[in-house]
Amino acid sequence: MPGIRLTNLIVFLGCCGLILTALYMQHVMDLLPCALCVTQRVFVIAVGVLALGAYLLNPGAAGRRWFAGLGVLAAALGASFAGRHVWLQSLPPDQQPACGPSLDYILETFPLREALDVLLAGDGNCAEVVWQFLGLSIPAWTLVAFAGLIVINLWQLLRR
Repeated sequence: MPGIRLTNLIVFLGCCGLILTALYMQHVMDLLPCALCVTQRVFVIAVGVLALGAYLLNPGAAGRRWFAGLGVLAAALGASFAGRHVWLQSLPPDQQPACGPSLDYILETFPLREALDVLLAGDGNCAEVVWQFLGLSIPAWTLVAFAGLIVINLWQLLRR
């Protein structure tokens, strides 16, 4: 099994891979991210930054637990948004929420609190399945990735 420090580096590199994949899908495959996609990216970045911090600082047992605990929290929050996204995609068309304005419009027009509410809730744009691999949509794969990040961070939290 890899050591604690190497595991943090692996988590960081995994998060980099997830973000690079998202950017590839956005800029090369022309799959524009919805509000929930952007929110999930933020949590992937947060988990990666925490892992990088733990790798670079190489803290003692208490610091390692703090980094791992925050990693579990960030990954769990990301998983909750990915889960909501998967749920929106599973709704029948007549129960899907209406499509809202674009992300740019929301950020430019609404006050920050209202913009965050809209971003975190998702809308009809989030319900569209635009790509699948092995029968799972992008948010479903992101949910799988968050589950893995939770398990790894829990392992980091509990290991000696």
